[in-house]
Amino acid sequence: MRAMTLAHKFLRVFLPAAAIAATPVATAYGQNPLMPKFSLGAGDQKKLSPEEQEKKQQLDDAYKSATNKIPDQKPNDPWAGVRPTPNAPATAPKKNQ
Repeated sequence: MRAMTLAHKFLRVFLPAAAIAATPVATAYGQNPLMPKFSLGAGDQKKLSPEEQEKKQQLDDAYKSATNKIPDQKPNDPWAGVRPTPNAPATAPKKNQ
């Protein structure tokens, strides 16, 4: 077996140590207070005009009526043919006293 050089031994120890040390730095980078704050639309909704409110209400009603017309689906079990059918529940053996 070849003898390891000093540089090889150093890198073998240094690289994992550097990766472990860099992990907390990378996660803390996402908490930078200088990063711009932005929202995905949860809090800043504009006021709707009465016409827009009426149109939105009509769309909601149409959606609800369309979803109510969909018949109930039976549960789909793709493994039903593979799984054995359950037998009658086993009764606990009676203890003789």
